[in-house]
Amino acid sequence: MTLPNLISVLRLLLVPAIVTLIISGDDLAAFWVFVLAGLSDAADGIIARRFGLFSELGAYLDPLADKALLVSIYLSLGLIAALPAWLVILVISRDILIVGAVILSWVMGRPVEMKPLMVSKVNTTAQITLAAIVLAEAGLELSTGGLRLLLVYAVAALTTISTAAYLVEWLRFMAGNESGAGKKMPKGTDE
Repeated sequence: MTLPNLISVLRLLLVPAIVTLIISGDDLAAFWVFVLAGLSDAADGIIARRFGLFSELGAYLDPLADKALLVSIYLSLGLIAALPAWLVILVISRDILIVGAVILSWVMGRPVEMKPLMVSKVNTTAQITLAAIVLAEAGLELSTGGLRLLLVYAVAALTTISTAAYLVEWLRFMAGNESGAGKKMPKGTDE
């Protein structure tokens, strides 16, 4: 268990805490736990790169922790109506579709090796920024004007584009790959 992996596990453990804080209305604490999670994500990456502490477990654990946190935050913000339900459904459906495609490929004996798309990285950044803005508005009692609404529509557009891009890549992979060996498909973890 490397230090970056331990940090990722700790980030996973923050998921129930931030969900509880958001749903219970402890906005300031929810914001700071979100900041802590973000700092932990940066720290595990920096430590892994600086000291060469990469591992196969870390390659799965870090994106799992990131996705668990982001999906949980979106669900929680949707439950308290801080984000529109249609956006929460769109964001979560994208991740479900990607995971489903990977599982289906694996079941069909055509496992995919994932790699990220640029639009997916931009999408994840927009999703994190929107969550941060919503949590900061509530926790720090800030007013961001129209920025929040702009980000809602930006996240919706980027999520739709990202979903379509992954679907096209997956369909190409499945149609043109008999064995699955040596082929790569964009990664849904956005890392």
